[in-house]
Amino acid sequence: MERRELSIIVAALCVTSVVTGIVTATPPRPGTEANGLTENESATLWSRDADDYISQEEYQERYGESRTAMQQLANGTDITFKRPPATAATWTRNDFEDLNAGGSDTSIHPPHASLEDGVYIEDAHATIFAVQPSTRGHLESGETPLYIAPNGTMRGFVDYRVRVPNGSSSGNRTVEWSLTSHEVDEVRLINDGTTIVEQEGSHTPALEYQIEDDWSTNLTLEAEIDVRLKKTVRIDRGDETDVDVTYQTESLNVTDSIDVEIYDLTAYPYYAEYPNGDAGVAIFQSRPWQGYTLTENGSARVRGVWRFYTARNTNWDTLVQSSRTGSSTVESDAIPVYVHAYPSRIGPRAEPVRDGPEIIDTWGTDRPSPVGTLGENINIEIVNQTYTTTYGLAVRAETVDREDLHVAGIVRGVNASIVAPDAGSERQLRRSNLSVEVIQQNQSQATLRIELRDNQTGTPIGLGGGGRRYPIGGGARNGYITIADQRVETNASGVAIVTVEQPGIYTARYHPGSWLGHNPAYVSDTATARWHPLGTIEGWFALFVEVGWQLLPFFVMFYAGKRLLRMLGPEDIFQNNP
Repeated sequence: MERRELSIIVAALCVTSVVTGIVTATPPRPGTEANGLTENESATLWSRDADDYISQEEYQERYGESRTAMQQLANGTDITFKRPPATAATWTRNDFEDLNAGGSDTSIHPPHASLEDGVYIEDAHATIFAVQPSTRGHLESGETPLYIAPNGTMRGFVDYRVRVPNGSSSGNRTVEWSLTSHEVDEVRLINDGTTIVEQEGSHTPALEYQIEDDWSTNLTLEAEIDVRLKKTVRIDRGDETDVDVTYQTESLNVTDSIDVEIYDLTAYPYYAEYPNGDAGVAIFQSRPWQGYTLTENGSARVRGVWRFYTARNTNWDTLVQSSRTGSSTVESDAIPVYVHAYPSRIGPRAEPVRDGPEIIDTWGTDRPSPVGTLGENINIEIVNQTYTTTYGLAVRAETVDREDLHVAGIVRGVNASIVAPDAGSERQLRRSNLSVEVIQQNQSQATLRIELRDNQTGTPIGLGGGGRRYPIGGGARNGYITIADQRVETNASGVAIVTVEQPGIYTARYHPGSWLGHNPAYVSDTATARWHPLGTIEGWFALFVEVGWQLLPFFVMFYAGKRLLRMLGPEDIFQNNP
C-alpha cells in the first residue's frame, strides 16, 4: 500500500468500533475482515461510525486482544487525509466479492433498488454498487457531485426471482410447470444513451470503462435477464396419454443510473522570476484539485483547501431477501466505501512548513459552507462559513523544477495534463523603491509623504482601482501600502499623503499585487520615518509653555509662602510657638 499522511481531527485518544460480525451500521472489529487492508488502514475507513468510546482495558477484557494506537484513535474521532487514499477502492473491490445472488426463487436487493416485474420474472433489479476511482465532492448545499476517473470500473449487482406457475389438475387433464433455465444474459454500461461497454451477464458485473471528452454525464447499468419455462400438459385417454410440451420465455431489461462528473484535469501554469533568484509558479484549474509538487523528489509541495475522508455508502447497510412467501431484511456482507472531499478550516498549506514554498495568492469561487451535506456522525474540521474553492494557487519558492511539476487531482490517480504557457509569458519581477518623509508637523500632528517608484526606471507606481483579478493579466494595478495601522494607495504620481497624531517611528510597507495580474510586477519594499514634536522650534516652545502651565501653581504657592514669612517675621513665629 502507498504511504498515506493522516491528519487527526481531534487530539484525544479514542478507540475503534467494537462490533463483531459483518459490516453494517458500524464497522467491524479490527482483524475480523480480510479486505486487502491492514488493521490500521481498515480502522481509518469509517467516518460514519458512532465513535463510541470504550477503554483499552474493557476492549482487552471483551475480546482478549490489544489494539494499535490508530485503532484506538479511529472510533473516537474521524481521520482525514491530505490526499485521496486508495483504501476506499481496495476495500470496495475486495468486499464486492462477498455479494451473492439469492437463487431462482429468492431475489436479494438493497432497500433503495428499483424493482421490476414481468410475467415470470419478479423483483428484478440492476443496482450500481460503486464507481471507482471516484471522490464525492462537498461543494455547498445541494451540490455534491461524484467525480470519477476517466478510466475506472463500475461494479453492480443484478438479481431476480422466477415465478413458476402452479400446476393444476382437472379431470383427465394435468398441467405442470418447471423452470428450464434462467440467467443474466448481458450487462451493459451506457453513457448518455450510448453503450460503451458490453459483456456477458453476471449477477455481480464489473465493467471497466474509458470515457473521453466528456464533462457531466449520466452512466446507466443495464442488465438483460432471460428465463425459460417448460409447460407440460397431460391428457389421460385411458389406454394412452397425450403429452403436449411447450416452452415459455421471457426477457426483461433492468437498469440503474447515476449522475457523474468525468474528472479529467488540464492545468495551466505560469512562471515568474524574483530579483533574488527565487521562482514563482501559479497554477489554476476550473475544478477542485488537490495540489502540486515543485521538485523532482516531491519534497516541496503545496495544496489547496480540499481534504479527504472515507465513509461507507449507507444504502448498502442491509439487504432485502424477497421470495414468493414474503420478504425479510438481513445485514449486508458487502459495503462500498467512497472517498469524500471537503473544504477544510486548515486551508491551503505549503510543505515543508518552515523553509518550504510561500503561498502568495489563492483564488477561486466563493461558496457557502457545505457542512449540511455531510450527514450524521461525521466529525471533521470542515469550514463553517463562506470559503474560496482555491481553483488557483500561486507560490514563491527557492527552486521550481518545471519539467517535474506534478499536479494532483481530488480523484485518486488522476493527475492533470499540463499546458505549457505561451512563449514570453514569464514574468520578471522588479524591485520597488518606497520612501517616506515628514513634510509638515506641529506639536499635535505630522504629515507624511509616501512615494513609490520603479527602482530601475524611476517610473511612479500608482495603486488602486482594481477589483479581484483574473489569474493572468488585468487592468488597474492592485496592491497597497500600510503605515500607522492604515492602508493607503498611491495616486497616478506614485504619491500618498498620511497624517499621524502620535509621536514615534513609522514604517511604511508596500504590499504589491500578485504578479499574476500585473506586468510589470514588483516585490515588496519598506521605508521608515521618525516624528516627534521636539523635532521643531515650535515643538520646543510648546513644551516650555506646557511645562510652565503645569508648574505655575507651585510657583504661586512658593511666592505666597515667602511673602507670609516676611510679613510675620521670625519673632512672631517664636512667640506663637513657646
